[in-house]
Amino acid sequence: MEKNNLQKALFGLALILGLSLVAGTFIVSNAFYKVKALSNVISVTGSADKLVTSDTAKWSSSFSRVVSTSGLKEGSVQIENDLQAVKAYFAEKGVTEKEMTIRPATTSSNCQSSNDIIYDKDGQRCSKIIGYTLSQSILIESGDVAKVTKLAQESVGVLIAEGLIFNSQNVEYYFNKLADLRIEMVSEATKNAQARAQQIAESTGAKIGNLQSASLGVFQVSAPNSTEISDYGIYDNSSVDKKISATVRASFVLK
Repeated sequence: MEKNNLQKALFGLALILGLSLVAGTFIVSNAFYKVKALSNVISVTGSADKLVTSDTAKWSSSFSRVVSTSGLKEGSVQIENDLQAVKAYFAEKGVTEKEMTIRPATTSSNCQSSNDIIYDKDGQRCSKIIGYTLSQSILIESGDVAKVTKLAQESVGVLIAEGLIFNSQNVEYYFNKLADLRIEMVSEATKNAQARAQQIAESTGAKIGNLQSASLGVFQVSAPNSTEISDYGIYDNSSVDKKISATVRASFVLK
């Protein structure tokens, strides 16, 4: 009787050990399969750069007149005369009417410090209104980038010498064929990713197969020698020559 019980106990222990061994083997095999499956894919980042020259320039300038509290009418005449003088100068330098956008004149209050607080016509806090500043601005947008650049460089000194209170903003440069170029750049970046993946695979004796997935990374426009990078992309409009950069994250099957 005791012998039978002992045999049953040994059989049960053997069964448990056998099942544990099978389960353990299955877990190890399954883990190995997952590792092997993961190792069948290689992910790389491809990039492409291209230098372009801006095809559009935008430049804003403004001029102003300061008048007394009773001099708004006189100031209005002065600012109109200034406008005609500026337009004539721009036209002389080759700027057409179509390339110029004349913005409406604006008026702002000039304040003097005082203990009594009042409000100007726009509802802003002003201790004492002692006069007004009338301003007008002109936007020039042209495909003749060299013309606009030269005009911006020379106009301030010339117009100030003629008695105008003239201010100039920085010229902004744009490349209008960016949408078309984006397609080309993404294609080049994908080819670069494929070449990188192939080079890595060959170093281990493998080859790459079909493209499994791809996603567009950063697409940006920067100055030619700039090292600036942004996760959201950047668009530099301060330089005539620009560097277009595109990145693509791609995964390939290994075979």
